[in-house]
Amino acid sequence: MAEVEKKLTDKDLKSMYWRSTTLLGSFNFERMQSMGFCVTMIPAIKRLYSKKEDQAKAMHTYTAFFNTEPQLGALIVGITAGLEEARANGADGVDDETINGLRAGLMGPVAGIGDSLIVGTLIPIILGIALGLSNGGSPLGAIFYIVVWNLLAYFGMKFAYFKGYELGDKAVEFLVGPQGQAIRKSVSIIGGMVIGAVAATWVPVKTAFQLKDSSGKAFLVLQDQLDGVYPGLLTALFIVFCWWLMAKKNLSPIKVMLLLVVVAFIGVLLGFFNPGLKY
Repeated sequence: MAEVEKKLTDKDLKSMYWRSTTLLGSFNFERMQSMGFCVTMIPAIKRLYSKKEDQAKAMHTYTAFFNTEPQLGALIVGITAGLEEARANGADGVDDETINGLRAGLMGPVAGIGDSLIVGTLIPIILGIALGLSNGGSPLGAIFYIVVWNLLAYFGMKFAYFKGYELGDKAVEFLVGPQGQAIRKSVSIIGGMVIGAVAATWVPVKTAFQLKDSSGKAFLVLQDQLDGVYPGLLTALFIVFCWWLMAKKNLSPIKVMLLLVVVAFIGVLLGFFNPGLKY
């Protein structure tokens, strides 16, 4: 009698998808997202393996270190579900080493694309629009961001997850091959452009420094001179300085923000910056 093929049901796949949205739910600094990934795979393990010892053995596979961009990382969950299904059906060459090797091999490329595309491009664009809607203290900006981000995350993760399950290991060649490298490079360039545009729009750095004559009339307004040469020069220098501190000097964002507070405080005391406060 032929052995019945083991197959994940739609209910299993949907349950795994919803669980994949909480990859960071049990984040720890030893294995990062591995526990979240392990919990995500529970419906598949229960469906594909009837014996408790087989379930425990399969679950142990997903306790290995795992960390990637969580939204696009749903793609890896989908691919892994397909591989687990193949392993349960006795496919040749699919074992713990194969699955963890694939997960480890995809972590970096997916994180590179996801961080550039989502964190570096999509989120700044949505935040830029939300900031514009928040002028005057309007709550529309916050509502817009919450609704739009959650809708995009939901449909984007769902598409990535089911597409990963559908493609299986065929997605690996695309992600780690020349096409994947080209996508990561192009997305990182677009991300840099978006950051520059958002910074120029929402981070206006201006100086209040002036030179006055004996009558108290300003004969040199430094900001006007700078705008005549290069509009937004101080903003550009400010952004480059922050990037240099974090990328070249390896300072954390918190330390950079604290340093900027000190610079702003000294600048206001010396009259270089004007906070525009009135008492």
